[in-house]
Amino acid sequence: MKKALLLVILAIAAIIGPHAQLKPTSTMPQPTENNGDVKVLLTTSMGDITVLLYGDTPRHRDNFVKLVNEGNYDGVLFHRVINDFMVQTGDPSSRTAAAGRRLGDGDVPYQIEAEFVFPRHFHHRGALAAARQGDEVNPEKKSSGSQFYIVTGKKFTDGQLDAMNRNAVMKHKQEVFNNLAAQHRDSIMALRRNRDTAGLQALQEQLAEETEKLTAADTTFITPEMRQAYTTEGGTPHLDGSYTVFGRVISGMDVVDKIQKAETDGYDRPVEDIRIISAKVID
Repeated sequence: MKKALLLVILAIAAIIGPHAQLKPTSTMPQPTENNGDVKVLLTTSMGDITVLLYGDTPRHRDNFVKLVNEGNYDGVLFHRVINDFMVQTGDPSSRTAAAGRRLGDGDVPYQIEAEFVFPRHFHHRGALAAARQGDEVNPEKKSSGSQFYIVTGKKFTDGQLDAMNRNAVMKHKQEVFNNLAAQHRDSIMALRRNRDTAGLQALQEQLAEETEKLTAADTTFITPEMRQAYTTEGGTPHLDGSYTVFGRVISGMDVVDKIQKAETDGYDRPVEDIRIISAKVID
């Protein structure tokens, strides 16, 4: 791990620079006083899907309700469908897209701050989560303003989950180290300018030691509830902690399953259009 950490230090200037180049979020809806869950009915060309939006992810809940009430989801396609993974929708440009056109770049003109309520909310089968741009341009993991996906996923063995957990622990250590390195950016840059290899090595060892102390108690990221869900119902555990889960399907998973089985083209777009006809908040 030390070699990898040293590489992070040497690259820190390049890492920090682009992180400021993000889309503005000033027009993002603000949370309301209501902290409760909300139900939304999605009437699709393949049947009805009812989703529950979580009250403890209020930014995502309120934004989704706003878009529903404004009719933003009426007529959009399920533009990306991958069997045993997820079905994705919410691209406003998909309403009038010609057959075979690649979709997924359309969005409303804002992003939403991430709301990770983990491990309470995770990527089990039926989870509703926000799509987003990749880490290279979106290191803060801000969500798309309108695009979302429903998890179908697959079942995992205990051995597979154990391996994922080890990777998650190492990833967490790297993230903690990255944060510490960012806090020492000025020192790192000065050492690089002076070509002080010994100084960089000493700082690497100092930050690695601090990282180990800060993460000593973080030995597992897969709770018993998550293990039970992923081994019996399935999901996409590799997405946990990277995309905001803000709801779940409470009825209509049979419709979601029909959608995920649709024939798709090389862009994962269904050959025959599958559309959200209407969306509305229900009691």
